[in-house]
Amino acid sequence: MRVFRPALDGLVPYEPGKPEEEVQRELGLERVVKLASNEGPWGPFPAALEAMERSAHSLNRYPDGGAFHLRNALAERHDVSPAEVITGAGADAIIGHLSVATLDPGDEIVTGWPSFVSYVLDALKVGAVPRRVPLRDDHLDLEAMLSAIGPRTKLVYVATPNNPTGTMTGRGELDAYFDEVPAHVLTVVDQAYLEYIDEPAYPDAIEEYVKAGRRVLVLRTFSKIYGLAGLRVGYGIGSADVVQGIAKVRRAFDVNTQAQVAALASLDDRAELERRRRLTAEGREALGRTLREHGLEPAGPAVANFLFAEVGDAAGPLFEALLGQGAIVRPMGAFGAAGALRITVGTPEENEFFAGALASVRAAAA
Repeated sequence: MRVFRPALDGLVPYEPGKPEEEVQRELGLERVVKLASNEGPWGPFPAALEAMERSAHSLNRYPDGGAFHLRNALAERHDVSPAEVITGAGADAIIGHLSVATLDPGDEIVTGWPSFVSYVLDALKVGAVPRRVPLRDDHLDLEAMLSAIGPRTKLVYVATPNNPTGTMTGRGELDAYFDEVPAHVLTVVDQAYLEYIDEPAYPDAIEEYVKAGRRVLVLRTFSKIYGLAGLRVGYGIGSADVVQGIAKVRRAFDVNTQAQVAALASLDDRAELERRRRLTAEGREALGRTLREHGLEPAGPAVANFLFAEVGDAAGPLFEALLGQGAIVRPMGAFGAAGALRITVGTPEENEFFAGALASVRAAAA
């Protein structure tokens, strides 16, 4: 009798990249800049650091398994009931819990492709079938995604902005989608990068779809603009029955104490949020100029904290060459785009470092 389920046969364990200091040591570099994982380049908000310092003395205790204070604060912020809020160790964890809670072997999910890889991987882990719908001009094609829905489709994932392309799906497209999506489907609107966006056509999916009674779960995270990626804390908002279903499979203590207090303390610093949004927009423009100067056209219009560029067969060699200069970017093979690279917006100085690295690589290849 086999121990491991057949659904796992085609999967490989996650292989993280080497720590920056190890890359620096192995390659003999003076400096390494990581622009690979879409983290915010700034650390936690000052209030979050203070909150963690205060709570550090109680880390001998288990965390609040229900994230009571954080859930209530999020419910108040979004004007929903705490019963409509689920927390997790990053929005990624909620995707995993949702897959376990909803998908039987042979069930289907629909997602644009390339898009966030966890939508596909978490479905495969439980024996479900991912339907990958090609993008149209680097954007999700919601009409084609609707056409891919079948009787066994349980979940449709709409990442806006889409990771890895950085492009958004606007209100008009989403309104039309929700008017057509079958009632048996739960739509997951992933807004991990919402705080970076200042576009009139970009919808707040909680306000416009959850509160309108649509069958939807909206995901948000503290890993990006809030600078808490290392703590792993995100949340979802949807109807109480969806939240209850996810709660049945989540681990009781999955969001640790420091993550809870840091996220809670980060909610009210609107000035710092605006500063980071502005600096990211400026950095995104500078990064785009750098890429275009070297013949690389980023997908767009990009609205998040990263850029995606198709480079064809040169993707692997370019990644390695940039690594040799100390600039770590992300090859997109795992995301279904083997000929592309994704570059995260850093601080102004980090963006300049990347510009110098790319210029050196291009000059060496000339």
